[in-house]
Amino acid sequence: MTLEKKTLYLLPEALEILENGFKNLPQTCYSIDLNAIRKVLNEVALRMQDNYPYHHPYYIGQMLKPPHPIARLAYTLSLWINPNNHALDGGRASSAMEKEAVAQIAKMFGWEAFLGHLCGGGTMANLEALWVSRCLRPGQKILASQQAHYTHNRICSVLNIPFESINVDTNARMDPVSLRRVLDDGNVGTVVVTIGTTATGSVDPLPEILKLQKSYGFRIHADAAYGGYFILAQNLETQTRATYDVISQVDSMVVDPHKHGLQPYGCGCVIFRDPSVGTFYKHESPYTYFSSSELHLGEISLECSRPGSSAVALWATQRLLPMVRGGVFAGNLTDCRFAALELFNRISSDARFLTGLRPELDIVVWAIKSESSSESSRLSDEVFEAASRSDLHLAKANLPMSLFLGTWKDFKWDQDYVTCLRSVLMKPDSLNMLDNIWNILSKTVDETLKKSRQLKGEISSDD
Repeated sequence: MTLEKKTLYLLPEALEILENGFKNLPQTCYSIDLNAIRKVLNEVALRMQDNYPYHHPYYIGQMLKPPHPIARLAYTLSLWINPNNHALDGGRASSAMEKEAVAQIAKMFGWEAFLGHLCGGGTMANLEALWVSRCLRPGQKILASQQAHYTHNRICSVLNIPFESINVDTNARMDPVSLRRVLDDGNVGTVVVTIGTTATGSVDPLPEILKLQKSYGFRIHADAAYGGYFILAQNLETQTRATYDVISQVDSMVVDPHKHGLQPYGCGCVIFRDPSVGTFYKHESPYTYFSSSELHLGEISLECSRPGSSAVALWATQRLLPMVRGGVFAGNLTDCRFAALELFNRISSDARFLTGLRPELDIVVWAIKSESSSESSRLSDEVFEAASRSDLHLAKANLPMSLFLGTWKDFKWDQDYVTCLRSVLMKPDSLNMLDNIWNILSKTVDETLKKSRQLKGEISSDD
């Protein structure tokens, strides 16, 4: 394959426009050794070859989506200024662009009045949300499902907040019955609702949790780092769509533009429905706030120095691809889910595989059919390695047997989990490349199963 380079020719024109904004300043001299830079840069390029092809549709492992060309260009263009969005002094234009970009994200979820900003990624965004929860409900527990991201438990440990996991149902969603039992014990401040779990892409049942909120009065934080943008998709299941239809009722939310938002790392976003929580961020600083009476992003953020380039890239991407239903951006999300459903349907109808969790977003998980959980796990490990040697890159997920007990018949559970293969079909070309992906996967599985049978003596090496 070839890397996309055509858009690079747009950069000199944009740089000249940027340069014209500072033409009244005295000329400065830069001592640049082009040959030395070329040598090091080419060395970097060679070192960077030691990567999986994260940008290619054959990489369907982790949640890695290539930035849109406009995001790459805008980010690079901004580096000639290198703005810092902690204070208006360090990033006037990029701070304004951040506010506009975050407002568009909030509007996508139906929020006109809100408080929010960008941050280094989903972990930092969730930390801020749970920190505000601690400020509002000191000493009270944070609850999240067993399939929620591990960062919530870790963050609670950092913030010294009591944390408890809630059981999930057979669809890997938070179980409302188990949640109610814990709520009955009292002292719960916030429930984290995961909108797209990392392992399976499952969406917690927000409508049922909102009903419990009316009785128990806890806050709701939506971790939509991965799945938030799917509010624009047009092919969600009825139960999944029901969660997105009421997502505007949560108290806080996290979305990661560096996942489905087509942005470079790191670009996370945290937003609060009640702007008054900004009072918890109040601080005094004698050295960064002197150029404007306007609100600085540093006054509503735990992070200090932050790359304004992230805001510039996000603003440019949203300008080119508005986040509206029926638009190009939304259509891409719909295609990602179509790709996941198509792969799931092929796997489900194939006797070599075991499935159970129908994809809610664009993550597919499945196992290799075998007589036991340990044997199936071993085969998944082997397929994972063999597929990689054929340039198809999958991921693995250890999932509890409770998710599959009711669906996998005549299956011996000699361990309490099974290693599943996992794919995230989030590339723009995933749907178009699905036949190629399937052919490589099918061939790899055949070869792995044949090798396994040979080792067991079930067939000869000549078969």
